[in-house]
Amino acid sequence: MRSIILAAGQGTRLMPLTKDKPKCMVKYNKKPIISYIIEAMKENGISDISIVTGYKKEVLEEYLKEEKITFFSNDIFDKTNMVYSLFKAKSYMTEDVIISYSDIIYNSDVLKKIINSNSDFSVVIDKEWEKLWSLRMDNILSDAETLKIESGKIKEIGKKTDNLDDIQAQYIGLIKISAKAIPKVLKFYESLETNILYDGQSVYNMYMTTFIQLIIDNLMEVNPIEIYGHWLEIDTIEDLNNYEEKEYNVT
Repeated sequence: MRSIILAAGQGTRLMPLTKDKPKCMVKYNKKPIISYIIEAMKENGISDISIVTGYKKEVLEEYLKEEKITFFSNDIFDKTNMVYSLFKAKSYMTEDVIISYSDIIYNSDVLKKIINSNSDFSVVIDKEWEKLWSLRMDNILSDAETLKIESGKIKEIGKKTDNLDDIQAQYIGLIKISAKAIPKVLKFYESLETNILYDGQSVYNMYMTTFIQLIIDNLMEVNPIEIYGHWLEIDTIEDLNNYEEKEYNVT
């Protein structure tokens, strides 16, 4: 089991906290976000960890210099998005792999659930997302996206909506791809045309949810791993303030 943590982005909505360090090094309860993620990995027996860096990568690499981590670099992080960053680490994708965003904190049990999935492509979704979104913002639909499940599989993900009925859960930024499926996923990604827009996005600035939808529509089933809270996302200064005010934690 290997893991890839995507940590290339600037985290502009967390400025000025990200002026001198990457987003994943912003502290929550006096500890950097990245430390929570690495701890959860180790608690679940994952020691083969890689990180895709970009913005202020030297700061992150210095902070983690005592850890046995493989680093990959997305040097055009300011012009690309999550999917491009992921495939900078394609040479690392030779075994079952956990893919994690670097601005989320989740407890060990959340990670264990997806590790135990036997499906080729699995995605963690939060069925109690409204509780977390209500802590973070006044209008929960302002930042929520569609997620529809049919016959036990995800059929739609990542679209904007103003209807709660379109949202059966929320994707949290945690994925597992089996070793068997990785060659198919790599081949599919490399088949995408650089001069075509997919849901309005090029291959270079594609959102992960857009790529997952393409997987669903063209390649294989995507299995939902249902959780009920026990995680958080830190995307803005307001997130930090709201979690602190409400004394929110992921245990």
